[in-house]
This record gives sequence, structure tokens and C-alpha cells, in this order.
Amino acid sequence: MQKVIEAIEAVYQRAHDHVKALVFEGDRISAKKLNAHQLAAHAVAYLATELEACRQLAAWADRVGGEYEGKVARAYIGEVARSIVGGVDLGACENISLSEVGISEGDLRETLLRPEVTGFSEEHASGQVYLELAAHARDHGFPNRGFGDEMLDEIRSQFSKFVDAAVIPKAQDIHRNDVLIPMDILDQMSELGVFGLTIPEEYGGLGMTKVAMCVVTEELSRGYIGVGSLGTRAEIAAELILCGGTEEQKQKWLPKISAGEVLSTAVFTEPNTGSDLAHLGTRAVKQADGSYVVNGAKTWITHAVRADLMTLLARTNSDEPGYKGLSMFLAEKTRLTGEDGEPEFVDEGLTGTEIKVLGYRGMKEYELSFEGFQVPADSLLGGEEGAGFKQLMQTFESARIQTAARGVGLAQAALEDAILYATEREQFGGPIFQFPRVARKIGRMVCRIEAGRQLTYFSAREKDQEKRCDLEAGMAKLLATRCAWESSDANVQIHGGNGYAEEYTASRLLVDSRVLSIFEGANEIQAHVVARRLLES
Repeated sequence: MQKVIEAIEAVYQRAHDHVKALVFEGDRISAKKLNAHQLAAHAVAYLATELEACRQLAAWADRVGGEYEGKVARAYIGEVARSIVGGVDLGACENISLSEVGISEGDLRETLLRPEVTGFSEEHASGQVYLELAAHARDHGFPNRGFGDEMLDEIRSQFSKFVDAAVIPKAQDIHRNDVLIPMDILDQMSELGVFGLTIPEEYGGLGMTKVAMCVVTEELSRGYIGVGSLGTRAEIAAELILCGGTEEQKQKWLPKISAGEVLSTAVFTEPNTGSDLAHLGTRAVKQADGSYVVNGAKTWITHAVRADLMTLLARTNSDEPGYKGLSMFLAEKTRLTGEDGEPEFVDEGLTGTEIKVLGYRGMKEYELSFEGFQVPADSLLGGEEGAGFKQLMQTFESARIQTAARGVGLAQAALEDAILYATEREQFGGPIFQFPRVARKIGRMVCRIEAGRQLTYFSAREKDQEKRCDLEAGMAKLLATRCAWESSDANVQIHGGNGYAEEYTASRLLVDSRVLSIFEGANEIQAHVVARRLLES
């Protein structure tokens, strides 16, 4: 495996050096040149992502030492080595040839086309191998997670039981009826400590690791993506307060968030800005008594109706059009449900309109309008104006790691659904699992999911060691969200016409998975961030 990984690394390094020469101006990256060579730069990001996934799978297989795990790792690494020769896949309808990132036929002959590399792929990433991996998953279950930690194994087992008993039986109805996740599920999540998982014990939380967060998020998302995402709201708010809040703000909010007494929502995005936060237009004007009056519009606000707390990003300095003029507020609102004729928003100066969506429905999305909405002086995060963007950036690593874990969980749900259907559905005298085109999809899903999982755990371990991990978190999000879409799409195909029917889980998993590559930073933006970090090194 190591020689194949080294061949992939050599191709990546040559592409990196070639693109770096294209985008640098003097001793730094030119933003204009980086945009002009965006496709090539993003190809570098995806090459690096696949390379790191190969490394982490190889390390995982060595730790676990199991025959099946080694087979999964070799299949994935062999396929990556083979597929790169045909170019870099950037997404739907996007592929870039290696020649466009400076890789010649001679380079390939020295690396990926060497006989020992192509021979490895032919032996370990063949159609027959994928059939064997699928059969093993059907008959004996899935690969060892490789935690090496009894507590993490216990956490996974506990949440797996909760999801099987309380979430999965209700997930389809939540989606089809387009209703909020039942409060009894939230109450049980509170009892299990989901909302205070990584909050320090001194503030009422469990003080657990980001790896534990990934394990919990993955299991919850396996049940329903909305349930897995509920923890993300708390994670973002808690990190903002922990990293940027005053001690008074920490004492006030963190115990309540941890206990599930307060539900939060992130209020950042605007209709005309999206990821371009530097041009955010919502204004918070300071009053004589120190309070602020907020005016503006926000969009794609998740779980807005039920939220008690809005982490609200607004411009406090209208003379500063960039990031420096932004501030973060901990703005309170009234929690409602909008059910049984109850209004959705009652706070003065705040109105909202629901955005109907294809999937990811259990928390609902809203466009909010602020017109003279008042925020007390002590709601300014950290008591400091102009620090909002910096405070927000501190949360992105954890948010993207958690998004990757959501992707892994949803992909796992698609894999399990595919195996169940393929073994129960009979056509032409037997279960459709007998057909290679079906089983091969399942075998490949096993490998792709494990790659996304191990890359996600790796990024979480880096975060737990207090290392800068925006690069690793970005890679994990890129791979795991793609994995979720590929797996859910393959599951629909395995279901055939039934996969297109709303009554089947497969159709829900497909529309739920689609959002993962869009939120917490669209994957195009994420690839740009990853590419810049790589090319700066």
C-alpha cells in the first residue's frame, strides 16, 4: 500500500508545484490569479483530500489489523490510484485532466502507471474484490471503527440503540409530513447529553472530545439528518461563547445550552451575500443606552422558530465595509412551534417566512426580517465590536468536522438500506444482491464511507490536540459530503423505481444528502480554502 500512496503523493506534489507557480506573484498568492486558475487549484485540493484519505485508511488498517479492514483500505487506495489517471473529479459535470495541472504522460509512467502500481489496483480494486466486500458486509457487518477506546465504543453503542428505537421509526414521517422533529426526541437527546457534549464540565457540559462528537453525530445522522444537525446548532453557539464570550456570557448561556433548556440558531447568511460575509448588510446601530437596534434580512436560518437564542452577525461599523465592521450578538427570541395555529414569530421587530425545501426538513428553514429589533448591550459577544468575523472563523473547524460526520452517518444509512433492500428484493428467481452491478455498488460504498469516516476522525483528533485543522476539516467535509451523495444516489439506483417513491427511505436519503455539499460553506468555497492553504505551504 505504501508504494501506491507514494505514487499518488508524487502526482499530487507535482500538481501542487505547477499550480503554485501559476498563482503566486512575488512571495504570495495573487487572489486574481488564484481565481483565474480556480479549476486547477481546486484539483490540487481534491488530490490532497484523496491522498490524505488514503493515508488515514492505511493507518486505520494497520491499527485494527483485521483482514477485512485491510481489504477495504487496499481497495480504496487502488481505486484512487487508478481513477486519478483519468483526471480529477471536482463534482457533477466537472472533471479536469491531469495535463491541466502540469502532469505529463512521462510523469504518469514514473508514478501511477508503474507496473507495481497498476498491478496493485488490478489485484486489490477489482470488481471481484468489491463483490467480496459487499458479501462480507451483508453477512458479517461493517469494518471495525478502530477507536481503541472503550468509552467511544460504548458511546457509539448507546446512541446506536437510541437511534434505532427513537429516531428511525419517526424519520420518514417527519420528512413526508414536513413537520418539526418531535420534542420528545429533543428531550431524550438532552438527557443523553447531546447538547453539552463538548462543553466543559465547569459550564455544565460533559467535556468530551471532538472525536466523541463525531461518533454521536454520525449515529444520530444515520437515523435522520435533522436529528444529527440539532447538535450542530448547540456546537456553533457554544464554541462562539467559549472562544469569544465574556465570563458572564459563559455562565449565563453555556449551562442552559448544555441542558437543552436553550435551543440556538445561527443567523449569519443573507439573501445577497451567501458565503461572501465581507459584504454583509444587516446593521446593528448602537443606541445611547448601549443597546443596539438591528435592521436587515437573513436567510437559510435553520430551526429559527424553536430557537431561544440567535447567534446574530451584523455590521456595527457602517464606515468599514469589510470584515472589520462585523460584530456578533447573542440575541434572545421567543421559542414557538408554529403548530396548531400558533404564530411562528412574536418578538417585536422580527418576522419570518418559511423556505420550503426538498429535504432536511425536520428543523425547517426561514428567511428572517429585522426591523427595529432591539438587542441589549450585554448581548454583544465578548463586549467587543468588530470581532464578529474572527469569532465566527473560530467555530468553522468544528462545524465542518461535524458536517463531515453528518455526511458519514447519512452515507451509512444509505449503505444499510441498500443491503437490506438488495437482500429482500427478488427478481429473476433470487435476491437482486446476486447481480454484480448491485453488489459492486455496495462494496464500493463500504470503501468510500470508511475513507470519509477515517478522514473525519483524523480531523477531529487534530482539533482535540488543539492544532490548527481548517485544512483537515475542509478535506473531511469535501470527501464525506461527496460520499453521502454517491451512497444515497447508489441506494436509489439499487431500489429502482421504488427508490423514487416517497414512501421509501431511499428517496429521503437522496434529498437529505444533497444539502451537505452546500451548507457550512459550499464545497466550491471549501475547495478554494483548502487549495489556498495547500498552495501557501
